[in-house]
Amino acid sequence: LAELMRFHFGIAVSGTHGKTTATSLIAAILTKAGLDPTFVIGGKVNSHGGNARLGGSQYLIAEADESDASFLHLQPMMSVITNVDADHLTSYKNNFELLQDAFIDFVHNLPFYGIVIVCNEDAVVRRLIPRLGRRSLTYGFGKDSDFVAEDLHFEGMTSHFALRLPDDSGSHRFMLNLPGRHNVLNALSAIAVGIKLNIAIGTIAEALAEFQGIGRRLQNYGTLQMTHGKAQLIDDYGHHPSEIKAVLHTVGDIWHKRRKVLIFQPHRYTRTHALFNDFCEVLGEVEELILLDVYAAGEAPIKGADSDTLSRAIRSHGHLIPIYLKDIDEVSEVLDTVVRDGDVVLTMGAGSISKLPAQLAARFSMKNFVAEKVSS
Repeated sequence: LAELMRFHFGIAVSGTHGKTTATSLIAAILTKAGLDPTFVIGGKVNSHGGNARLGGSQYLIAEADESDASFLHLQPMMSVITNVDADHLTSYKNNFELLQDAFIDFVHNLPFYGIVIVCNEDAVVRRLIPRLGRRSLTYGFGKDSDFVAEDLHFEGMTSHFALRLPDDSGSHRFMLNLPGRHNVLNALSAIAVGIKLNIAIGTIAEALAEFQGIGRRLQNYGTLQMTHGKAQLIDDYGHHPSEIKAVLHTVGDIWHKRRKVLIFQPHRYTRTHALFNDFCEVLGEVEELILLDVYAAGEAPIKGADSDTLSRAIRSHGHLIPIYLKDIDEVSEVLDTVVRDGDVVLTMGAGSISKLPAQLAARFSMKNFVAEKVSS
């Protein structure tokens, strides 16, 4: 990827969370503008049916992965930093300061005339701005940002907002075909890139309104017909406490006052160990929690960082009594006993749980429900 970027106008999107969505939105905007970009993205872009495309122009849009410090090999012309959070610290000697230093080094790979676009809503990013050493543009909800989203409201799975530009040239209305405040921030980063590439506001607005989403990012699997009523099924890749919190808040914005039933598979023992208390806090926010075994991703177990211990800790922290399952094949049966009519069922995690939502959708489809009723 680094070698490919050397021969292109590279746009590299970095950050602990939101990289895939922001990169996909930038690709959608450039495609809509007829710029025929090449892109390499960490998730399945629904409009293209895959995560990569070879274009015919000078533009290459790519996720810049900090998890193994490989983003330091990239030399783009323009960069984005969505946020900086404590994750993948094993690649940085378990030192958050070293991770932050790596983001500075990443920005310093830009040429002296390059531009970095950063999220002003992230406290760590704000602290890093004086050290960037390149021209920077900010985005966020506060008036001290260059690109500002105002007058937010949400309708179903869409977000609506007004955009104020750096030159304060009036307000522009946008409809984003994605829900959630965090996705509005992702859209702001993409808008900023588009404007710096001289793409018309109208074209950018059309791209955001027509965006078809990304696999496993608030993916709506429709309605489940359970024994005790109907439930909505949503799947998301989120596996860090900050990502889980953002998804839960978004679900609350869309489905007001509905119970949230979360099926969560922790990803990696090192992450579970490092963020144990954060997981206890955020997982305790739902009404029902089915907790699966940690997906090891090749790691050796760490004492006290297993799902059984996490389940007991969550129970001791509050009113929630998690259901701990060692076998993912037991989820369907257990889920059917806890879901009430009107619930929102969420499947979250970065491991083998990715196969579960399709299985649940098939198992609890209206067709199967009717067939079971007839047979009984």
